[in-house]
Amino acid sequence: MPVAIITGASKGLGRALAEALAVRGWDLVLDARTARALQETAAALGAYGTRVAALPGDITDAGHRSELVAAAWKLGGVDLVVNNASALGAEPLVRLERLPLEGLRRALEVNVVAALGVVQEALPLLRASAAGSVMAVSSDAAAEAYETWGGYGASKAALDQLAAVLGEEEPGLRVWAVDPGDMATDLYAAAVPDDDDPRPQPARVVPAFLRLLDERPASGRYAAPSLLEERR
Repeated sequence: MPVAIITGASKGLGRALAEALAVRGWDLVLDARTARALQETAAALGAYGTRVAALPGDITDAGHRSELVAAAWKLGGVDLVVNNASALGAEPLVRLERLPLEGLRRALEVNVVAALGVVQEALPLLRASAAGSVMAVSSDAAAEAYETWGGYGASKAALDQLAAVLGEEEPGLRVWAVDPGDMATDLYAAAVPDDDDPRPQPARVVPAFLRLLDERPASGRYAAPSLLEERR
């Protein structure tokens, strides 16, 4: 069975994608900071008959990243890394003049440095896979200028660039930066708590991620709404 490492997997997009892969028979290594929520997710996914290693911890910790890859190796290797864990930098979001620098450092550490750290740790196993792939969960804030989204957007723009360069350096892999579009997630609620406009549930965009895995297009940046629209 193929094996995926998914960070930030206890809820939202991470959990929705983990469930979709479990349905397809993937074995999973899941990360999140909240142990109870992660264990609940693992228990739910176990009902599909998949093997699930749920390891709570902080993805910025190098030892924790090593544990994730070691758990994947025990399951058979690493075929996919999904860098989904994210930090906003400030909750709720604020203009750059008020953005705490420590918050910006945290966003860069989680969204960029730790994401690369997971890939570096997993790279030998990804190279050994017949279909080694990396998905970097991006944002439209990485490409567009939205008021108050400066710190988060800058971190996601940096993640996009890392993914682009990795795709050039590792032609045997597929490396996709994926903008999921608007979603109803706890992260968005924390970012803009006074926004009551309805947004799609994360499960609605998962088919876009699955399409990338099925069709394996060239490494690059993709927007989930466009992938979904093209399939209609």
